[in-house]
Amino acid sequence: MFLNWLKPNTIQALHIIGLKTLIHVVSLYLLISTYYLALTGDIGGDPVQTLTHFTGIGAFNLLILTLCVSPLARYLRQGQLLRVRRLIGLYAFVYAACHLYVYVAYDLIYDWTLLVNEIIDRPYITVGFSALLILLALTVTSLPALMRKMGKRWKHLHNLIYVAAILVGIHFLWSVKSDIVEPTLYLGIVAALLVLRYEKLARYWRR
Repeated sequence: MFLNWLKPNTIQALHIIGLKTLIHVVSLYLLISTYYLALTGDIGGDPVQTLTHFTGIGAFNLLILTLCVSPLARYLRQGQLLRVRRLIGLYAFVYAACHLYVYVAYDLIYDWTLLVNEIIDRPYITVGFSALLILLALTVTSLPALMRKMGKRWKHLHNLIYVAAILVGIHFLWSVKSDIVEPTLYLGIVAALLVLRYEKLARYWRR
C-alpha cells in the first residue's frame, strides 16, 4: 500500500492545513445539508428520526475517528497528524450537541423539566447525556490557554474520552428496540481501539 511508502514525518504543516480545511468543509456541509433537507421535507417520511440518527451516529463516527488518529499517526510515523485530533473531537461534540437539540426541540418541545425527568428515568438517556457532558468538558479545556494552565491534569481529564466512547456505545445499544447488530459493531470497534491502548490505560489506572 502507498501509505507504507511514506517516510517518517513527511506530512508538513501545509498538508495539515489542507486536511483541517477538508474536515471543516465535510463536517459542516453534511450537518447543514441534512438540516436543510429536514426543514424542506426532502429527507423521508420521518425527518425528526432521520435527524436524530444522523447527528447521533455522526457524533459517534467522529468520536471513533478521533480515537483512530493516534494509532494511525504511530503506524504511519506521521506525528503531524495528531494536530487534527482536537478538531475532529470538536466536531464530535458539535454533532452530539445537535443530537441533543433535535431531541429537546422536536421530541420534548423545549420542555426542560421533562428533559431532566428523562435523564433521570431513562438509563439510555442518562448515559448519553453523561457522555455529552464529558465531551463538553474536553471541548472547553482544549483551548490552548486552559491546556497550559491545567498542565498534567489536562491529560488526565482528556483520558475520559475513552469513557465517553463507551458511554456513547451503550447509549446507542440501549436506544435501539430490536436490531442490535449496528451498535454491537460500533462497541466492537471501541473495544478494539481500547485494546490498542491497553498499556497506556493500564499505566494510567495504576497511578
